[in-house]
Amino acid sequence: MNYINSSSQVIQIEPFKIYNQNNSLELIKKICLAVTGIGFLFLLISLTGISNQLPILFFFLSFGLIAAGSVFYFVVLTKEAPTGIKNNKIFIDSLSSRKTAAWILGVVLTGFYVVLYWFPELMQNWINLVNPLSYYLRGKPADHWFLYGAFYTTAVLVMAVRMIVKYRHNRYQIIRSISVSIFQLGLSFIIPGILVKLNKPEFYFNYFWPLKFQYLFPSEIKYLTSKGEALGYFMVFWGIAMFVIATPILTYFFGKRWYCSWVCGCGGLAETAGDPFRQNSDKSLKAWKLERWSIHSVLVFVVVTTGLLWINSATGGKVLGTISQTFAGWYGFIIGALFSGIIGVGFYPIFGSRVWCRFGCPMAAALGMLQKKLSRFRITVNGNQCISCGNCSTYCEMGIDVKWYAQRGQNIIRSSCVGCGICSAVCPRGVLKLENLPAAGRYNKVD
Repeated sequence: MNYINSSSQVIQIEPFKIYNQNNSLELIKKICLAVTGIGFLFLLISLTGISNQLPILFFFLSFGLIAAGSVFYFVVLTKEAPTGIKNNKIFIDSLSSRKTAAWILGVVLTGFYVVLYWFPELMQNWINLVNPLSYYLRGKPADHWFLYGAFYTTAVLVMAVRMIVKYRHNRYQIIRSISVSIFQLGLSFIIPGILVKLNKPEFYFNYFWPLKFQYLFPSEIKYLTSKGEALGYFMVFWGIAMFVIATPILTYFFGKRWYCSWVCGCGGLAETAGDPFRQNSDKSLKAWKLERWSIHSVLVFVVVTTGLLWINSATGGKVLGTISQTFAGWYGFIIGALFSGIIGVGFYPIFGSRVWCRFGCPMAAALGMLQKKLSRFRITVNGNQCISCGNCSTYCEMGIDVKWYAQRGQNIIRSSCVGCGICSAVCPRGVLKLENLPAAGRYNKVD
């Protein structure tokens, strides 16, 4: 690299290197990427139907190679450089900086969700691919939702390894990544499958009202208790107790992070597969205003819909007729399909990883109100040490301008904060700290 100084002298400057290239590791990385690529190739080949005769073989040649190649690639990175967060070239790389590769990936993800919701028959050969797993776990053939669960869980588990490798010096991030992996694999995939195999209702214990809005609908409660079994009544109790009792208590002590960053499947995908895109969240005041209106509007929609359904049920449909069901149907289409799926995940590479959590999740809205007013959680600030580098704001996936608070020495108490801890992790001066302290003195507003 050449540099010409004021005396017109050409000075040779060596490019800054974070670490020295290791040719052996480069070869291993290329092999891992090749294995991953071959896995995706077999996945695409499976769409032709050629895998229907040997589904187990093609399952391992697709899912298996993709997972193995990716995991070994991430593990190799631990040998490449010392511990520490490395967001090298994140604003140059085409995939992570909203350039061509990001838009291509966004179109592919969006197209996947469109097909999943409205044209699942086009995925039939992929569905056949996971039939052996479905028979083993659920005792019945797979459907497009089981296929989606397999893709989703694989993505969370594989990308959780990446998170652990990237933040391997940070105990909080390691434990958090393991937590979302366990909850996704156990409560969102294995246990619901086992319940189906036992001819019980398919129930997701890590989702509850208002996120899983159906769980408080009269029809759902009637279905769960229709057989008079203790398990069905327990599921109803669980759904109510988790929102009415557990949510306020846990949010008081830990903030909304106990759910949004440790338990929720939506947050699990955002924190693992979505990590490369967290810097793309909009930090503008306009986005913040839109966020407050949109997310609370969705919560009101859920509350009104649930209330209408119960009024309709209590009156035998005489007061509202089919209006309440229409409300529920529109919510499922607009919020459940378009917002949480197509926009929420499909637009990861463009708008960041928390679009759904930030602008549409009713559970995040409810938790946020509790966190804002009735919680011990806050991010404390040692303002004297802030150098205004802006790392904290840049990598906040919820679009919070953390630097603004840090510069003023003001505790960060925002209803949207999911307590992921990345702002603290990327701070070079240790200015930010996630704490659960007594509620007194929580607000230290600086004029």
